[in-house]
Amino acid sequence: MKKTMLVGKTGCGKTTLIQAIQGRTITYKKTQAVSFCDDIIDTPGEFVENRRFYSALMATSTPCEIIGLIQDATASHSIFPPKFGSMFNKPIIGVISKTDREGCNIERAEKFLKWAGAQEIFLTSSIDNIGIKPLLEHLS
Repeated sequence: MKKTMLVGKTGCGKTTLIQAIQGRTITYKKTQAVSFCDDIIDTPGEFVENRRFYSALMATSTPCEIIGLIQDATASHSIFPPKFGSMFNKPIIGVISKTDREGCNIERAEKFLKWAGAQEIFLTSSIDNIGIKPLLEHLS
């Protein structure tokens, strides 16, 4: 698997997505610090929510081959500024999480991720195991 770093706001589903990719039992756990899960780096939501931590994201991304921006399909706004992904100088993928939830808006989430710089977008639901296989194939 290609070394990948996941970035997204608190509660968007980064840790849950990692658990689904790795075939583990889904349990909620707030990521307090950068977490290394085999070839996936899980970053705290605070790293993207506070611009002063952008340098920490850039430093953490150094060994990565892919940056994954996670957008919650139920969120009415995006945490990512336009062209956010360009600061990494690496391939950027977008992952839309919680696509199985009532009230989700996939078109809006896609727009947010494209504005942020995602070149390819995957629709997922970690709970229902939707879209995990195509994402995993892309990361392999």
